[in-house]
Amino acid sequence: MVAAVLGSFRRRLFALTLAGLLVRLLWVALEPETRPVADETMWLAWGTQDLPSPETGFSPLKLRFIFHPPLYLYFIGVPFALFGSLQAVKIAQCLAAALLVPALGLAGRRAFGEAAGLLAAGTAAFYPELVWFAAHFWAETVFTVLLWWAIERLLAADGAPSAEAAAVSGLLWGLAILTRETVLYFVPIAALWLAWRRAGGVRRAAWLLGTVALVVLPWTLRNWLVFEAFVPVSTAGALNLWQGNTRLSRQEVYEEYWAVPGKIDKYWHAQRRAVEAIVERQPLWILEKLRDEMPAFWAAHGQPIVHLERGAYGTVARPRALAAVAVVLLPYLAVLVLFVAGVARLPPGRAPALVLAFLAFYVLLHVVAHGYPRYRLPAMPAVFLVAAHGVAARRAARRGEGSRVVPGRRWAAAAVALVLGLSVGPSLVTWATKPWPPPWFAGQGVEGPGDSPSAGEAPEGR
Repeated sequence: MVAAVLGSFRRRLFALTLAGLLVRLLWVALEPETRPVADETMWLAWGTQDLPSPETGFSPLKLRFIFHPPLYLYFIGVPFALFGSLQAVKIAQCLAAALLVPALGLAGRRAFGEAAGLLAAGTAAFYPELVWFAAHFWAETVFTVLLWWAIERLLAADGAPSAEAAAVSGLLWGLAILTRETVLYFVPIAALWLAWRRAGGVRRAAWLLGTVALVVLPWTLRNWLVFEAFVPVSTAGALNLWQGNTRLSRQEVYEEYWAVPGKIDKYWHAQRRAVEAIVERQPLWILEKLRDEMPAFWAAHGQPIVHLERGAYGTVARPRALAAVAVVLLPYLAVLVLFVAGVARLPPGRAPALVLAFLAFYVLLHVVAHGYPRYRLPAMPAVFLVAAHGVAARRAARRGEGSRVVPGRRWAAAAVALVLGLSVGPSLVTWATKPWPPPWFAGQGVEGPGDSPSAGEAPEGR
């Protein structure tokens, strides 16, 4: 009986994975003609010109790249060099993106049960913004897949008799860090969680940390050899932190940043100015940041809409533009509502605590730096998992099989609803009161609610 149930779960998860892949491939084939914008142009320039050039030859020691982590650069460069086509890169990205589906299905089964795992996997398979990213050149797709497989293996390692799952998790964490440095700071939390009150937990935590170090430290050494400075992964974080905390305008920050000669000197200057800005804003700094960044992070907006507003699709008729906005925003808002309902039915346990801890960490990280709708995408699977649990638990409760809402959870859900309401509300008001697209809209860089250039879009000198 158990084998039959597990077989059914695996078959459904495999079917959802294939469906997610098919949807992404169809989007690549059918997406209206577009052009790369912002960070996409930077990734393409480095990945298709600088990385495979005769002078560089894919050698990290010859590559003068340090502003961003390197893995996504190689993800673009290798298939482009093999096939000479950006379409090949998109197909490779679709294949990678579809792997998020089984990662969430398995993680959901470990944390909340099979029903929740399948619901979360289905959400990941068809969530419009995730599908859209698979056809575009941003690091989010590869990063999100690596991140959630790392979390899934971390959940598998908890209480496992061997250290194999912990080592694989460490490998995946390391690769995720080399795609987006932000999760480097969650690894110690993950290790503590793995070690805490578990037989053999300290040993598994050591395997996790050791494997992460084996993956990341070679790039740190490369930075030392090429730039003669200690840079753990990349330099972009310092600029992001400075821009997110200074009272200077974005343009003023960039003018001062680019006036500093040398990439490493820029990095140190941005670090110093970021610390100065945070110190100057005490003691109300964190309250001001919560006020400013939470609405930016959770705004009813998304990168597909920003792409549309920046004119990447050219002239777009008003009905089609509004339909595109609805396709992106309605699922997002629905998932947030279901997330609140899921919080009201959260079960106790280590695995749900880890999922929520990662979500809290990721949100706080961007409160400290700065929020932007694109930055929340890697954290959305945590929202999917809790939302899926809420739906599954409610169905089970109706059958008399699951736990009902308890007062403590109800108050927690009310608090989450209040925070999300205050965060999403301003952008909803803007959508309701500001005509969009304006009558003259012709895809020429219109700014919409929540549209704010990210610090990561500052091109690194090549």
